[in-house]
Amino acid sequence: MTTTIIGFPRIGHHRELKFATEHYWKNKINQEELQQTAYQIRKNHWQAQQDAGIDLIPVGDFSFFDGVLDTANLLNIVPARYKALNLSELDEYFAQARGYQNGSETVKALPMKKWFNTNYHYIVPEFSKDINVKLVGNKLFNEINEALALGINAKAVITGPYTLLKLSRFIDGTKPRDFVDQLITAYQQVLARLSEKNVKWLQIDEPALSFDVTAAEKSLFDDLYDGILAEKHTTKVLLQNYFGDIRDIYNDVVSKDFDGIGLDFVEGKYNNHLLQDNGFPADKVLFAGVVNGKNIWRNHYENTINFLNQLNTKGDVVLSSSTSLLHVPYTAEDETKLPSDVKQHLAFAIQKLAEIKELDTIYRDEAAGQDALVKNNDLFKNIKHPSNPAVHQRIDNLTDSDYTRLPKRSDREKIQKKEFNLPLLPTTTIGSFPQTKDVRQNRSKLRKGEITREQYDKFNEDKIVRILRKQEEIGLDVLVHGEYERNDMVEYFGEKLDGFVFTQNGWVQSYGTRGVKPPIIWGDISRTAPITVTASVFAKNHTDKLIKGMLTGPVTIFNWSFPREDVSAKESVTQIALALQDEVLDLEKHDIKIIQIDEPALRENLPLRKSNWDSEYLDWAVPAFRLVHSKVQPSTQIHTHMCYSEFGDIIKAIDALDADVISFEASRADFTLIDQLVAANFQTEVGPGVYDIHSPRIPSEQEVEDLIKQLIHKLPIDKIWINPDCGLKTRTEKESFESLQNIVDATKKVRSEINEPNSVI
Repeated sequence: MTTTIIGFPRIGHHRELKFATEHYWKNKINQEELQQTAYQIRKNHWQAQQDAGIDLIPVGDFSFFDGVLDTANLLNIVPARYKALNLSELDEYFAQARGYQNGSETVKALPMKKWFNTNYHYIVPEFSKDINVKLVGNKLFNEINEALALGINAKAVITGPYTLLKLSRFIDGTKPRDFVDQLITAYQQVLARLSEKNVKWLQIDEPALSFDVTAAEKSLFDDLYDGILAEKHTTKVLLQNYFGDIRDIYNDVVSKDFDGIGLDFVEGKYNNHLLQDNGFPADKVLFAGVVNGKNIWRNHYENTINFLNQLNTKGDVVLSSSTSLLHVPYTAEDETKLPSDVKQHLAFAIQKLAEIKELDTIYRDEAAGQDALVKNNDLFKNIKHPSNPAVHQRIDNLTDSDYTRLPKRSDREKIQKKEFNLPLLPTTTIGSFPQTKDVRQNRSKLRKGEITREQYDKFNEDKIVRILRKQEEIGLDVLVHGEYERNDMVEYFGEKLDGFVFTQNGWVQSYGTRGVKPPIIWGDISRTAPITVTASVFAKNHTDKLIKGMLTGPVTIFNWSFPREDVSAKESVTQIALALQDEVLDLEKHDIKIIQIDEPALRENLPLRKSNWDSEYLDWAVPAFRLVHSKVQPSTQIHTHMCYSEFGDIIKAIDALDADVISFEASRADFTLIDQLVAANFQTEVGPGVYDIHSPRIPSEQEVEDLIKQLIHKLPIDKIWINPDCGLKTRTEKESFESLQNIVDATKKVRSEINEPNSVI
C-alpha cells in the first residue's frame, strides 16, 4: 500500500447525482431509483480509482448532501423536531438539509456554513439535552459492503469527533464536554463493526486541528482519542488532517496510538517544519498530502520528489492528495474546447489519480519513472500566460487615495436618505430571480446557434419587464432586473473579462445538488467593455422605482475561480478590482444610484489561524473591495452581500469595507449575528436575511413579522433593510413570489404598528 486519496467527487462524471436527487425531490423517481443511481456512481468512482492504481480507496466519502450531516445521522445527532415528522430515513435527512413543509407542518433546515476555507458548505449539527449519541445508522457499513463485494480495498471514511464538536451548535445549555463519553462509545462501535468486516483502515477526518488549538481544546482532543483508541480492534486508524498544519497539537497526535497520520503538505507547509524539528514516529505510516486537492494545475514532479526525499521519517510513506478531490472537477479529458496550451497544464480528479501513481513510481524507483519525470519537466518549461503591461502600469500607479471613499459613511448616509426617500425598513431582493426552464433554454439556443443575439436579448428584455412588474405588484421598494442574462455570478463576469478561460464540464459541488463551474485565471485581468450596464439601464427605463445595479465583487470572483499559482492572490484580486471599478463608474454615469457589489465569499479564504488573518488575507482583500467603489459620488449607495460563514469573526473587517449597506445570510442562524453586530458597534446599514432561499419552504407572513420585530429590538430601525438571505436563482417562481409577498406584507404591518400611537415595538 503506497497510494491513496482523501476523498473523491461525489456528484458523478456528468452530475448524475444532482439530476437524480432533484428528480426525487420533484417525485419524478422513487427512493429505490435514487439509491440505484447513487450505487452506480459509487461503483464507477471506486473503479476509476482502482484502474488508476490507487491502492487504498476511500469509502464513505459519498454523500447525498454533506458528509458532516452523514456522520451526525450515523450517530443519532438528529434534533427531535425532525424525528417528529415521521419520515423515512432519507427524507428525514433531507429535511435537516433543506427544511420541510407539508401544509401547515413546517420545519426550518439546519444552518449551513462554509466548509473551512473552501466554496463547499456543510450542514451544522445541533446538540441539545435531547440528543443521545449512539451508533444507529448503516450508510457507512452498507457502502463498505458494496465496495468489498466489488473487490475494492476499502478505507472507511468518517468525520472525526473533535471536528464534529467544533463545527456543531450547542443549545439548552449543553457543551461539547457533555457528549465525550457517548462519542467515545459510538466511535469504538464503528471500529468494532469495521473490524468484523475485515476493513483494514478507518480514516477519521479531523480538519479542525488546522485551527488554532487552545489548551482546553487539546484536552478535549486527548480525552476523545485516548478513549477511542483504547479499543481499536483490528482496523487500523488513520488520523487525517487537511487545509493547513497541526502545529498546536502535533506532539499530542504523534504520541497517540494512531496507525497512520495524514498531513497536508500543500496548504500545510509548516507541517514539514514539524517533521524536521520533531521527527515522525517510525512505527506509524505517514500519509503525505502532496497533490493539491483544491486547485487544478499539474503537479511539478521534480519539486514534489525533492520534497518527499527530505521528509524526516523512517517509517512507511503513502502518497495522497492534500484534501478530498471533491473540490476539483471530475476529468479534464472532457474539455474539448480549451486551447491545448492551457489544457495540458490541467489536472482534475481523474488526472490527479494518475499524478499520485506516477509520483509514487518515481519516488520508489526513479529509473522506472524517468520517462514520466522528463515529460513533466518539459511541461513546466512551456507555460505562456498572457501579459498586459497596461494592467501592471495601472496597479503601479495606485496610491492610498485610490482606496479611500469620501466623505465619511455617516455623511453619505444623510445624503442618501434624502436622495432616495425610502420608507423605514426598505424591502429589496439580493439580485437574481428564478432561472426558469425557458431562461436556460434561451441561453442554450444562443450557444447552439439556433437563435440570433437579437432574439436572445429580446427574450431577456421581456423577462426583465415581466419581473419588474411582478416586483412592483408585490410592493418591493428597491427593484432588480433579475439577472436572466447570467449563467453564474462568477462565470458570467469572467466571460466578460480578459484573462479567464472556461471549462465545458468543470463542475464542482458547492452544497447538496448545487454545482458551480469555476473560471480559470490564465492571464492578466482587465475589462474590455461594459458588462452589466445595458441590462441595468434597460430596467431603469422601465420602472419608476429605484433599480439596484448588480455585480460580483473582486474577492468572490477570485475565490470562486481556480487561481494561478505563479501570481500572488493580492495581484490577481487587484486586477479584478480595477476592472470592476470601471464597471461601477459606468453604472453611475448611467444614473444607477444603488449598486450592489456582492462578496458572498469574502470570508471563504480567510486563513484558519487567526495570526495569519490580516497579513495573509484581509490586508489585501478589504482594500480590493474599497478600490472598486472608492470613486463614486456620495449620493451613490453601495451595497454588498455575504453568505454562510462565521461573519462574527471578521465584523470589523466587514465594516471596514466601507459599503453603505450590507446584507447577510441570517435566516438559518436565529439572528445570532445581530448580537455580534451590536457588540462591535457596527456602523453599516444591514439587511439580515429573513427568508432562507436554500430551502423550498415558504415562510409565513407571521414568521417574517416575528423576525423583523427581533431585528428592530436589537438594531436602530433606520439602519435595517428587509430582504431574503441570498439570490432566488435556484428557487421556483411560486416559492419566490409567495415568500416575497409575505416579506413585504409583514414589513408593511410592522411599519404600521410602529406608526401607531404608544407603539411598544
